[in-house]
Amino acid sequence: MGKASDAFGAGVISEPPQTEGQMAGAQTNVLNVPRPPTFATAAEERLHRKRMLATSFRLFSRFGFDEGVAGHITARDPERLDHFWVNPFGMHFGQIRASDLILVNHRGEVVEGKYPVNGAAFAIHSQVHAARPDVIAAAHAHSMYGKSWATLGRLLDPITQDACAFYEDHGLFEDFTGVVYETSEGERIAQALGQNKAAILRNHGLITVGHCVEEAAWWFITMDRSCQAQLLAEAAGAPVKIDHANALATREQVGSHLAGWFQFQPLLARITRDEPDLLE
Repeated sequence: MGKASDAFGAGVISEPPQTEGQMAGAQTNVLNVPRPPTFATAAEERLHRKRMLATSFRLFSRFGFDEGVAGHITARDPERLDHFWVNPFGMHFGQIRASDLILVNHRGEVVEGKYPVNGAAFAIHSQVHAARPDVIAAAHAHSMYGKSWATLGRLLDPITQDACAFYEDHGLFEDFTGVVYETSEGERIAQALGQNKAAILRNHGLITVGHCVEEAAWWFITMDRSCQAQLLAEAAGAPVKIDHANALATREQVGSHLAGWFQFQPLLARITRDEPDLLE
């Protein structure tokens, strides 16, 4: 693979995926907009997913989403589909490199890597990945605005353009029984998530998923900000909701899989330039 700063562009028009080489300069669509990369081998795809995980953890650290040892982002392995890559338990988000990630199997055993796995990460993410074969990545953290909004036990309203990405596309897990250590609890969270891109876990926080790591991470970032926006708006008064038809139309514009990938690209370019060691 080439350098991350060279290899990743963005786009929101409907064109066939390009290889990283094509993305570097080939003009294959009318706007010359790059597309998500494709890969010749599973090894290349695995490295990309691991690098995007490390990128996402560094960004989560920048956004202040870390809370002690809580929080995890996972990426399904491209060959061993019941295995996923995840952050080492107890390592700060801001220090994680691609080489630090661990591979966990469907029994919660670490099969690659020298660090332990967070039991809650396995209990939740294993069930989400099992219930949603389309999901490549899932993100959960105890972010300030996400967990604050979660205490209200409500879905987000379509009060901003950005929040419309989640309109009728996020669920609510209406229970809290402590730290999630049992896969049965993770299964119930997966059921609350359903076929949506995100779920609010009451008294706990947010979880988002995507067809790539970049998408899942972006949905988490923008969902936390949407929680912040609604908390601020409701503190000031009664927010005006966007009507159903326009909320749905806006979701189609800003809430697609490709839009999620695209929105992540400026953050990717910035963090890999500032902290290139994350790719190691």
